[in-house]
Formats: sequence, C-alpha cells, structure tokens
Amino acid sequence: MSFPASAPALSDVHRALAVFAHPDDVDFGCAGTIAGWVEEGVEVAYLIVTRGDAGGFDDTARHRMPLVREAEQRAAAAAVGVTRVDFLDGYADGTVAPTLDLRRDVTAAIRRFRPDRVLTNSPLRRWEHLSGPSHPDHLAVGEATTCAVYPDSRNPFAHPELLAEGLEPWVVREIWYAGGPAPDHAVDVTDHVDRKIAAMRAHSSQTGRLDVETWVRDRLTTVADNAGLPSGRLAEAFTVLRTE
Repeated sequence: MSFPASAPALSDVHRALAVFAHPDDVDFGCAGTIAGWVEEGVEVAYLIVTRGDAGGFDDTARHRMPLVREAEQRAAAAAVGVTRVDFLDGYADGTVAPTLDLRRDVTAAIRRFRPDRVLTNSPLRRWEHLSGPSHPDHLAVGEATTCAVYPDSRNPFAHPELLAEGLEPWVVREIWYAGGPAPDHAVDVTDHVDRKIAAMRAHSSQTGRLDVETWVRDRLTTVADNAGLPSGRLAEAFTVLRTE
C-alpha cells in the first residue's frame, strides 16, 4: 500500500501544526522544511504525543529521561524558530495506539491552534525500512492524527466534550506525511540545513553518538538526487494530501 500522488502544496498557509510521536521525530524528518516555513512567516506549533521515556543510550535514570527529552525538544524547536511546543500527558513511549482518547487529544489541539496545514508521522509502514519511520508509535500517531483531521476536528458531534470547552470545529485544509512510502513532494532545504543540524544536535541524548552533519548531508543529498534537484542541493520529502 502507498499514498496517491501528492497534491500541489497550498501557497496561502498561515498556521501549521506538527504532530509527532516522540521528541526528535520532527527534527530528523522535517526541521529544514519547518525552518523554511517559519522564515516565510508561517506560524508553526508542535504537539508531541510522548516524552520519549524509552529513548536514550546512556545510564540516565528512566524517571529523568522525559524531562531531558522535553528540554531537548524545546531547544531544537528554538533552533528552527518555533516557540510553541506542547506535550500530551498519559502516553508512554513504545505503547501508543490510535485510540479514541488520542484522537480526541489531537482534535483538541487542532481546534485550539486552528492550522491550515497538519504535518505528521506517516500511518503507512515502509516494509523496506522497518526501523525509524515504521516505529509502531509513529504509525499510531499518523493514524490518530489522520482521523483527527477527518472527520473529528471538523465534526461538531465528535468528542462533544470539546464543544463544552469552547473548542469549535475546524477544517484542516492540507496534511503532510513524513516518513511514509514513496514520498514525492521534495522541499529544497539547502539554505536551512544549518538549522536542521542544530536542531538535531539539541537532541544530544539521542544523537550524541552520531556524526549529525555527515548523516544529514548524506541523507538529504540522496533525497534531492532522487527528486531530480540540481547537484549539491539538499531536500526533505513528504506526501501532501488535500483535506478540504
């Protein structure tokens, strides 16, 4: 299974909400693109479902890891110009499922922020690459967020308790998927690669053993080459679907 061909990206986006499973997901896949959106004047906010308590490679005490990774994500967001970073409570790293509770929590965030565009994990597994993008938490967040975009966030009869909180229905116009199979919408991030590298380095509990700059340049060069961009360019790739 794959996505259909991407739709042309909207040109009049004012707000974008990035919904991802763990701290660092958004930076590995999308930080260069987000830096470009911010530079263009798009207001970007992050919603992170877990605090990454199952991550890390050293002997940091498990009870401290959520605090460490939340701080890392806020620093990484600042590196690309994002100031609003929200975390959900009650979802543990490695155990996320696309439940009605998660759909409601993402719907609440959408209605609260009222974005034109939502960027999220892919709900589709990449069988040729089971690690990374195909983490079960990623798939679950992608599925729950897709359901929150349609039908939940626009349906006044979905999660009626949200109306009681003053959260009126909202129609997201576009959804971008990161990490899915055969992404065909490439974004040239050459001019923002330093910000992506800084954002990834901010996640030192996860990237401290990685040569971040080499990793980023190698991966983004491959994406750009596959998309037919001129030699020397760097890109991130997505699938873009209209949701109006």
